[in-house]
Amino acid sequence: MRRDITRADDGVPRIFRIHGMDCADEVAVLRGELGPLVGGGEQLAFDLFQSTMTVHGGQGAVADIVAAVARTGMRAEPWKDLRPDDDRGGVWQRYGRTITTVASGLLAVAGFVVHTAMAGGVAAALGAADMESGHAAPLLARALYASGILSGVWFVAPKAWYAAKTIRPDMNLLMTIAVTGAVVIGEWFEAATVAFLFALSVALESWSVGRARRAVEALLELAPPTVRLLEPDGTREVPVDQAPVGSLFLVRPGERIALDGEVRGGESLVDEAPITGESLPVEKAPGAPVFAGSINGDGALEVASTKRAGQTVLAKMIRRVGQARSRRAPSEQWVSAFARIYTPAVLGLAVVVWLVPPLLVGAAWGDWAYRALVLLVIGCPCALVISTPVSIVASLTAAAREGVLIKGGVFVEAPARLSAIAFDKTGTLTAGRPAVVEVVAFDGHTEQQLLAIAAAMESRSNHPLARAIVAHARERDIRPIVVEDVQAVQGKGATGRLDGRPYWLGSHRYLEERGQETPEIHTALTALSEGGRTVVAIGNDDHVCGFIALADPIRPIAAHVLAELRDLGIRETVMLTGDNTATAEAIGRQAGVDQIRAELLPEDKVAAVEALLARYGSVAMVGDGVNDAPAMARASFGVAMGAAGSDAAIETADIALMSDDLSKLPWLVRHSRRTLAIIRQNIAFSLLVKAAFVALTLWGTASLWAAIAADMGASLLVIFNGLRLLKA
Repeated sequence: MRRDITRADDGVPRIFRIHGMDCADEVAVLRGELGPLVGGGEQLAFDLFQSTMTVHGGQGAVADIVAAVARTGMRAEPWKDLRPDDDRGGVWQRYGRTITTVASGLLAVAGFVVHTAMAGGVAAALGAADMESGHAAPLLARALYASGILSGVWFVAPKAWYAAKTIRPDMNLLMTIAVTGAVVIGEWFEAATVAFLFALSVALESWSVGRARRAVEALLELAPPTVRLLEPDGTREVPVDQAPVGSLFLVRPGERIALDGEVRGGESLVDEAPITGESLPVEKAPGAPVFAGSINGDGALEVASTKRAGQTVLAKMIRRVGQARSRRAPSEQWVSAFARIYTPAVLGLAVVVWLVPPLLVGAAWGDWAYRALVLLVIGCPCALVISTPVSIVASLTAAAREGVLIKGGVFVEAPARLSAIAFDKTGTLTAGRPAVVEVVAFDGHTEQQLLAIAAAMESRSNHPLARAIVAHARERDIRPIVVEDVQAVQGKGATGRLDGRPYWLGSHRYLEERGQETPEIHTALTALSEGGRTVVAIGNDDHVCGFIALADPIRPIAAHVLAELRDLGIRETVMLTGDNTATAEAIGRQAGVDQIRAELLPEDKVAAVEALLARYGSVAMVGDGVNDAPAMARASFGVAMGAAGSDAAIETADIALMSDDLSKLPWLVRHSRRTLAIIRQNIAFSLLVKAAFVALTLWGTASLWAAIAADMGASLLVIFNGLRLLKA
């Protein structure tokens, strides 16, 4: 049953989805507009991650709130469900910004092509466009330019109008004035280009927020929606949120576990990688804890729930992803922050130049009006606006060619400021799958014989350890021998007959149950188990034939990558894992990390990342599993091992290494530093050009068309400089 939470009765909070709310500036605008209506800004809570606004208290009718939001150039829609629906609205609501941005770029290009063809060449099309110059854009070209401009400012103009009405000049207003001014003086191509580039930068920011929303949706899919309760007269499926604490439920082989609980009956191996990051399935017997979202093996389990659906480890993970995203507001480009000073300063200086000399000293109005117009034109932030997005787009393209997917311009610069990196172990520093690392044979048996027997007994099993043994035997060109009557022993191992003689294969626990663990066997088994190895024993009724040790091996390149990162100035590397301490320390020593943290749940990883943030300020989290998603979201930026990583981890991460190549991490840091350097060069050059022309304007030696030429020249230069990043 859907709950209407848009009403103001009984102080129930009202939630609205805000279309067009993508950055902290827009949150400030909404607070200013809605604060008086709802009883103060403290009554409002915003979640950029979910694009929602919550109104606490009972003041303000829904219709009045929607109308107030509309006045800001954004759109509010009452949200009548505490959980997001799959329906995000129509095509225009979901893709309108992308459609208008693409249309703006295509129409600008089309206008330029027509302009070039009809004006007699590129030089004429880019030249002075006033009527005296003889290069006025043809009517068809102007129509295409105008359509492109309209598409580019479609979502910007309402916000610019609000900024003008409230006398709060921002980049939206200055961009709109600049585009309008360029049209008035006939610079149609410049106006269309600036409109498109600004629309593109806004679209990228909006997209980055939407990506975070999809991460939570991927997490939500981990837990089954229903649970199979065990009752005296059979089983009954109910929604997970209706299962009380202490209820007994059944988990069949291969199913995901619906709730956190404790095993009361049955034995099985459970894959907890989605929750704890444990690299190998964990044996579960009566009394063992299990987590919602983990995957049951080949044995049925009876589990007593210990937490309600909203309090499971998985539910906490989902909440932490949202909380981390909402705490970490989208980073703003330096140009946008500078525009808070630059925009009113340019507008104010233009007014002063226009009015003060004629009023104070009786100077000619026409002369100083012309100088004010020149100042406004040179004040157009074309080169400033272009300097960042062009460099970022080139940087994103170069990174994609290297197999590094950077999800938004804000994360291009982040690695340049990196001070510490936290690594997950399984699937990040290690291969993420078990492999045979040692074979020990006893009593006249050989390694080849042990592998042949084990491969034969495990050939039909889907267990990760079984697949690793079969794969290792195949790599060594050892063919499985004929073993008859092979039977699985649930949660323990398998049995079979070789040449009429019974053989068995299984865990240390199975060896103990068979009563065949002598002191010598125990010593050998203990030595093999060091460093977190998993040991599979093979034997017959007379003796133990040998052991096969398996482990999740470290990536060969891991130690070199960490050393290279230290050479680049990374001050600390930390490994965060849900694995046991022995395994973690063994892998950590081989990789050469500075600090090892083991046996961590997802919330522990978040706490560790927060501690690193407090110490170093800029921290990356590198992982591949869903259990890494909250820590990735809390870090300055998250890096996912793309090919092997879960969908949720990749969606939550800001950067994905698509080829699972750890060596791309040092490359990413260098690439980010180069990108940031070029952006700074472009901004500095743009400002120097503008400062020079401001001085020339005040001196009276700058012309309107020289200002336009300088602005366009600066724009072209910063574009070419930014495109150097394509040669990564």
